[in-house]
Amino acid sequence: MQTLTENEAIKFITGGNILTPKGFKADGVHAGLRYSKKDIGVIVSETPANCAAVYTTSHFQAAPLITTKDSIAKEGLLQAVVVNSACANACTGERGLKDSNKMRELTAKKFHLKEHYVAVASTGVIGEFLPMDKIEQGIQLLSPGNDDQHAEAFQTAILTTDLVQKACCYSATIDGKTIYMGGAAKGSGMIHPNMATMLAFITTDAAVESNDLRLALKEATNKSFNQITVDGDTSTNDMVLVMANGKAGNSPLNQSHPDWPIFVQLLTATCENLAKQIARDGEGATKLIEVEVSGAETDEDANKIAKQIVGSNLVKTAIYGADANWGRIIVAVGQSDAKVVPEKINVSIGNIVMLHNGEPQAFSEEEATEYLKNETVKISVDLQIGNGTGRAWGCDLTYDYVKINASYRT
Repeated sequence: MQTLTENEAIKFITGGNILTPKGFKADGVHAGLRYSKKDIGVIVSETPANCAAVYTTSHFQAAPLITTKDSIAKEGLLQAVVVNSACANACTGERGLKDSNKMRELTAKKFHLKEHYVAVASTGVIGEFLPMDKIEQGIQLLSPGNDDQHAEAFQTAILTTDLVQKACCYSATIDGKTIYMGGAAKGSGMIHPNMATMLAFITTDAAVESNDLRLALKEATNKSFNQITVDGDTSTNDMVLVMANGKAGNSPLNQSHPDWPIFVQLLTATCENLAKQIARDGEGATKLIEVEVSGAETDEDANKIAKQIVGSNLVKTAIYGADANWGRIIVAVGQSDAKVVPEKINVSIGNIVMLHNGEPQAFSEEEATEYLKNETVKISVDLQIGNGTGRAWGCDLTYDYVKINASYRT
């Protein structure tokens, strides 16, 4: 899934992944946390990398997040991230934190790293303790490589109810050097970031100063991961983590560098691509919904409205049923606290105009139904009161979503 960018210097790398940037290796193995699928993975950088992360806003932040925050706080450097699926290690108290710290220690010893150079992530069932004997065995089995097979092993190991792996890669010419940025993510349900049940790991061989990398990640996240929703539920574990090891050989990037905007676009394109893949793979989903809002008083208002629409269960079920019920879109817009002038609003589904200047328009139901059968459905809203723009992504709501979540632990 290629993301369009405004800068032609940014190129989508077909078949690229987290190991396309120089100096990274990865692996994933089956340790017995799941019945048969891979369940522990690792990404390792050849050298310590500047890093940045954003985390769930849930009051119940899981133990791995606490461990990762502690690691990053020491020097602002990471050299590895270890991830397990099947068990979230969330709401597990002192024992959970002890187990998360033990995962960090075991990984550091396995790869001969400083302990605080290791980040930890977990995903899966909340309220269960990690089987540390299996975790330890799994870490010992990890043997990272830098080919596509090892990248896919990692991408598989981090999945839960996901149906597909999620990966992408982009490149750009920065400071006269070719910079690569790769990403891998998981997420399918309980998705309503700021952040939600999702993990995303981004690698780049760019040299970037730590403080500026954090600012770039925050900006990119607000335009991508924070604008997706599957079911409106925010979880306990999730984060986006970036490691920049400088292997491309460019002079360190910061906000004063003339190519800084290109780097931010590169990071945003990577985040947006992964975010859209997560939304498309929503539990039980059959369609990706993309909402574009223009003419808002501010970008913030536009983003609020876009996410309100894409998160509406009434909109999501209408899209699933291929029902061009634009009134549900209006209901969602009306619930937002953004400024709206009803007499000015335009609404379209695809290229079919439903509402113009607040007045309903005649349209072909057959044509609209046929459009809504597509795998990607676009909704456009123009408020006509300002220059603010925003986008959000989600998926339809189907019978299978209920089936999956009614038996999640079994």
